[in-house]
Amino acid sequence: MPSMSLPLALSLLVSAAPAQPAKTAEKGSEKSSKTDPASEQQAWHEERVRRLTAEDGWLSLVGLHWLKEGDSRVGSAPDSDIPLPPSAPPLVGTLTRHGTSLSFTPAKGVSVSAKDQPFTGGALHSDAAGEPDVLEVGTIQFHVISRQGKLGLRVRDTASPARREFKGIPLFPYDPAWRVEARLEPGRGQKSVAVPNVLGAVEDMPSPGTLVFRFQGKEYHLTPVIEPGDDQLFIIFADQTNRTDTYAPGRFLYAPLPKNGKTVLDFNRATNPPCAFTSFATCPLPPRDNRLAVRVEAGEKRAGTH
Repeated sequence: MPSMSLPLALSLLVSAAPAQPAKTAEKGSEKSSKTDPASEQQAWHEERVRRLTAEDGWLSLVGLHWLKEGDSRVGSAPDSDIPLPPSAPPLVGTLTRHGTSLSFTPAKGVSVSAKDQPFTGGALHSDAAGEPDVLEVGTIQFHVISRQGKLGLRVRDTASPARREFKGIPLFPYDPAWRVEARLEPGRGQKSVAVPNVLGAVEDMPSPGTLVFRFQGKEYHLTPVIEPGDDQLFIIFADQTNRTDTYAPGRFLYAPLPKNGKTVLDFNRATNPPCAFTSFATCPLPPRDNRLAVRVEAGEKRAGTH
């Protein structure tokens, strides 16, 4: 959720957040109510599922197509350059790329809209500098994303099978022991960390340093990053539950910015990245030093089929 500069989505799940295509990933730092921790956890989980299953959530993704130079025919016809689901017209229109300049021309007789207004053709803006232009035809939406110099058409269908057939996200039982205080050790001259992603690229993301915490008498370290324009720590981590119980590549966790050098890591709110639910997300992967030699039996378990 995410892309993935590496806008995270991830719009990380569920829409990984502010899931971005959400350019960013799904976030887990909603303000807690004055209830007991287990009830707060349940409310957080229900909100996360609501975002994941929303019309613009990660479950509605049905395609991601990297754009070539020149014209690309967009539609459901078998010979389309960019195929859409069968519910779309055979030819919805033509997307034209010249470098980073983009435009779309609807096919004759096809009704395309943008922001609930008829779109008769013209320039398109990707998510490179903010909110992209989203075009709609029936239950299908599409917009252009920019990832490490590549431009791609992201396609959603509010009637997607994944959204209709979603059966929820299993969780570990709430465990207050996995809500731990961490101190931030500022980086010694290092202001960024190399973050790989599922596209095979690596992006240097700003990092304030290293988080140090203790669990059951042992000390552990994690390197957070900060997404552009965000006010939280974003932690992409792996642990020993990835082998059996949780999403194999790793999970996401958000935490408040430190106050007086300290913050709280609530692993009960560790989430699956968007890539756990769809093969059309561009998720970041845990940096080399964010692999914990412990079973983090908290937060979301493995879900989805990806």
